[in-house]
Amino acid sequence: MSRISLIWFGAAISIAEILTGACLEGLGLMRGLVVIVLGHLIGFLLLFLAGMIGVKNNEGSMRSSALSFGIYGSYFFAVLNIIQLIGWQGIMIFDASLSAQGILKLGHTWWCLIVGVLTIAWILLGIKHRDKLNVIVMVLLLLLTVVLSFIIFSGVRDGKTSSTSTGDVMSFGQGLELSIAMPLSWIPMIADYTYKAKKPVKTTFAACGTYTVASSWMYIIGLGAAVITHETRIDQIMLKAGLGVAGLFIIVFSCVTTNFIDAFSCNQSTYALFPKEKIPQESEDGPSLKNNIKINLPGIIDTIIGTAGAIIFPMENITDFLYFIGSVFAPMISVQIADQFIVKHEKTDVKIDAVASMSWIIGFIIYRILMRHDFLIGYTIPNMVMTILITVVLRKLTQLYHLSCQKLHSHSSYY
Repeated sequence: MSRISLIWFGAAISIAEILTGACLEGLGLMRGLVVIVLGHLIGFLLLFLAGMIGVKNNEGSMRSSALSFGIYGSYFFAVLNIIQLIGWQGIMIFDASLSAQGILKLGHTWWCLIVGVLTIAWILLGIKHRDKLNVIVMVLLLLLTVVLSFIIFSGVRDGKTSSTSTGDVMSFGQGLELSIAMPLSWIPMIADYTYKAKKPVKTTFAACGTYTVASSWMYIIGLGAAVITHETRIDQIMLKAGLGVAGLFIIVFSCVTTNFIDAFSCNQSTYALFPKEKIPQESEDGPSLKNNIKINLPGIIDTIIGTAGAIIFPMENITDFLYFIGSVFAPMISVQIADQFIVKHEKTDVKIDAVASMSWIIGFIIYRILMRHDFLIGYTIPNMVMTILITVVLRKLTQLYHLSCQKLHSHSSYY
């Protein structure tokens, strides 16, 4: 497994993904499994296309958005992505603190500080040391996750699965949305990791595939815990399974490895706000601590704000947050897919692209309207199809307008 695939495996091994999977309890085990697999296959396709846009243009995710939306448009999405990343840092640290507190009672604030400090330490390790430690941590997380999965799903073998659900009733479409939401949240980040790879297409496919499989696994663990054991608190599941210290390791380091990706992408999005500046890269030989702090300062600030937010604000329910992410980034990637793979839109020097901006605004409004209704296929897919069609139609109409203007100009010049 390549270094980048290993990073994306770490992104998926997440308490937030397990808890989101547990939210699907109302669907039951079999329908929940179908929703998880189908939603993640859709998520894989969207992630891969987003990654390929960055590869195609040799740019990170947010700088690639300038190809469709113009430079100021890319600033807008970079700022929204930074806000999203701060939110994710806070949510991950909050969830990790609650779960860790259930195993070892140090206090919510102390656990938030511990996870936050470990995340910053992980950021500052540098590529050389972080890669070696990452392999060890990922292997241990993999082994412990296998054990956790076996303990939870042994309930099926022992006939402990209940046909009744204690969770809220959920439609297939609502469940599909929650399954797509996590992969969708990574769309503004995937190209940041893959566009500079030696084999970018294969690397993008491997990273997206690794994340999809591991994320599906985490969702299934959450679903299984909720349906089979009727227990959605991760700390209680681990305590009942006898995973005391090992459980703490899973909780803390799954959070740290995921938060590292958020911090790295915060660096990329921050530097995207300064297009003339070259994005600094960590040296394989390991730069000094001072240089590491300078390179990763946006990510460090992101982690500090997220840690403070986790201490101050309650963050138990992230459903509305996931839907907000969907309403922002589903139309965004739809416009980019239309431009890059259908219309073959060429980059211009405009500050704000009117067609892309109008398409995104309409797509955002459509998403929020669709949320009021319950569709079998959810509302991300209908929203994306409509936004792509709107973008293609507006681009074609704009092209026809410019052609007609050129003909009129040529005709008047002739006479």
